[in-house]
Amino acid sequence: MKKIITTLATLLVLSATSVYANDPKATMAALDARLAKIGEAKLEGTEKAGELTVPGLYFGARKINNNYDVVDEIKKSSGATATVFVKHGDDFVRVSTNVLTPEGKRGVGTTLAKAKAYEAVSKGELFCATVDVLGTAFDACYNAIKDKGGKIIGASYIGFKK
Repeated sequence: MKKIITTLATLLVLSATSVYANDPKATMAALDARLAKIGEAKLEGTEKAGELTVPGLYFGARKINNNYDVVDEIKKSSGATATVFVKHGDDFVRVSTNVLTPEGKRGVGTTLAKAKAYEAVSKGELFCATVDVLGTAFDACYNAIKDKGGKIIGASYIGFKK
């Protein structure tokens, strides 16, 4: 009997995990929580992102530009693609991502397309929909990253390949 209960409990946990495994909103909340746990978002200095020089995006003392531990952790735990963008002029530039270009390289230095996700994030709103990310369709969510004064300084992204 104990073995049956243990097996059922394991199946329930696996079922619950798979139900939420492809949930962009839940995974976005997990990414944003991980970033917030590191510290407050802020801009400091500049950093290369691909061919661009962009503001350095920090959470607490940790620089996010060209640092992939958080986005890779999300990929490992949920299977989702994840990106952190920094606001640079009118653009949002990928500074940390596990999204790969067609050449198989991280898409660092590429910008968020100026479409519905861009419009929502620019207003500080969460945006969830099916989107094209570097040529591939994803069920995705984007969320604004704000500094302690409420200024939008970046964006976060989560996506599950369709």
